Amino acid sequence: MRTVELGRTGLRVSELGLGLASLGGMFAAVPERQAVATIDRAWELGVRLFDTAPVYGYGLSEQRAGLALRGRPRDEFVLCTKVGRLIEPGGPDVQPIWADPPAGMGPRLDYSYDATIRSFEASLERMGIDRVDVLHIHDPELDFTKASTEAFRALVDLRGRGTIRAISLGVNHADVAARFLRETTGVDVILLAGRYNLLDQSGADELLPLCEKLGVAVLAAGVFHGGVLADTADGAPHGYERVPQNVLRRIDVLREVCHAYDVPLLAAAVQFPLTHPAVPAVVVGARSPREIAEVAAWHEYEVPEAFWTALRSAL
Repeated sequence: MRTVELGRTGLRVSELGLGLASLGGMFAAVPERQAVATIDRAWELGVRLFDTAPVYGYGLSEQRAGLALRGRPRDEFVLCTKVGRLIEPGGPDVQPIWADPPAGMGPRLDYSYDATIRSFEASLERMGIDRVDVLHIHDPELDFTKASTEAFRALVDLRGRGTIRAISLGVNHADVAARFLRETTGVDVILLAGRYNLLDQSGADELLPLCEKLGVAVLAAGVFHGGVLADTADGAPHGYERVPQNVLRRIDVLREVCHAYDVPLLAAAVQFPLTHPAVPAVVVGARSPREIAEVAAWHEYEVPEAFWTALRSAL
């Protein structure tokens, strides 16, 4: 699998990264053995970028990341996790999307300097790995003032000590990330979920040009738009009570262009963000070895340049 420079960080990442939310039990439980096997299969396929967070299964995702990765040569992969929530007994900010979190544990939102350091140290302990390469401030819009001052200062200190290599934001809102970049100096990476894909290019309005200008690398997540591109036939994927008709019509247009050029829709979905110069890599979720193998095949599918020209005209 191709590897690329991650902006100005000095890190090299595989163009395809594995997001570990699903392996923390998002929407459905995943047995530990299956979770580790999924990460192992990703490694076999050349994936060297792994993204987790304390809130994913309330520590479960990080624990499983550690089980699968801590025996690997540490300089051969890039590991990302997040700060902004402490996982503790009785943590009040529970999220119903986690199928089998540890009993009695929950997240508590806290972007203070001390909590950020404690969150980072707890992540290292859960994973049993000595360092994190990219540390994201998770959902900074939930307390923008503290996230952009205290949490950010903590990450600057960690980077200064060499404990992390890169400062990042983990966001679902492109405007929040753009504001953060305008008001601070020193962010290296943005993990942008769901705002630069075949169905939503709002990240290109302001954020991606700003990142390109500043030399900030963007990791594009949510390339299947909450599962809409993967399955629109039965019910509704995450984020929709029912898939709107205008979205279904847009998917029909995408399918027509894909059919004309013999390009699988999901191959186009995985590769589309990589056509932007600010995006060196995409991060996808998977809950089984079969799923990550399928995504890796879509990533490697040879897409003709004429397809992208036709796609942009259709969009």
